[in-house]
Amino acid sequence: MSTTADPLAALGSLPGVADSVDSVRKAVDRVYGHRVMRRRSNEIASEAALRGARGSAALSGADWELEEVRRRSDFSVEGEPRTVGAALRLTAEAGQLLSVWRQSPLRVLARLHLVAASGARADESVGRPRLAGEPVDEPLIELPLPSAGEVAGRLEGLAGLLLAGSEAPALVTAAVVHGELLALRPFGSCNGLVARAAERIVLVGSGLDPKSICPAEVGHAELGRTAYAEALEGYVSGTPEGVAAWIAHCGRAVELGVRESVAVCEALQRGAA
Repeated sequence: MSTTADPLAALGSLPGVADSVDSVRKAVDRVYGHRVMRRRSNEIASEAALRGARGSAALSGADWELEEVRRRSDFSVEGEPRTVGAALRLTAEAGQLLSVWRQSPLRVLARLHLVAASGARADESVGRPRLAGEPVDEPLIELPLPSAGEVAGRLEGLAGLLLAGSEAPALVTAAVVHGELLALRPFGSCNGLVARAAERIVLVGSGLDPKSICPAEVGHAELGRTAYAEALEGYVSGTPEGVAAWIAHCGRAVELGVRESVAVCEALQRGAA
């Protein structure tokens, strides 16, 4: 397949990307091969979802301890509780949208934003890409904001690539989806949460992580907000080095998520969790 016909696959040949893809594949195989997975995969998946949501919320400014996420229920309160609640809802919703994603990625993105913004002040912009002049609340990402027209065009282009299918490794596709959504910030709010949920959908739907036990959000949070923003700048630059570095950053995040789930497996094996 030519690079023109499959631009996502072409990214797999960027320097270092093949190594990242291989490293992620080996890490995922390790956790799926753990003996505890044969008997308690549902528990591991539930724990991965919780920890992934905590990590995604942390990157959006609500950096709570895991035990606080477990015990709290006041997620409708303005501020950090609402951010954590949105992350929890998105993680739960993502698994229900795999079949729809294959048919209409844009419909899924709209649904994800609707779920994330649920409970906020009623706003006609919820669940649709922003229009010209509408503000965006995404304090972590300080890159120039693309126009509404550019957002619409690039979202259509991204959806077209996904629907056409690609030979690209799952990590590459997931990183591009994640990076594009962060770069575009297509919604008035919750763009980071939506972007990370979309990354999860790609990783699960591609077959790389079918049981959703490798929470990349955990890794993104562990690598830190500064590194996250700097890696995104590389992606937005469009240079081969910058895009490759973003893909590698996403790969490292998946590996750290795997490490978290391996630790959960070990704890379950010891009877400590």
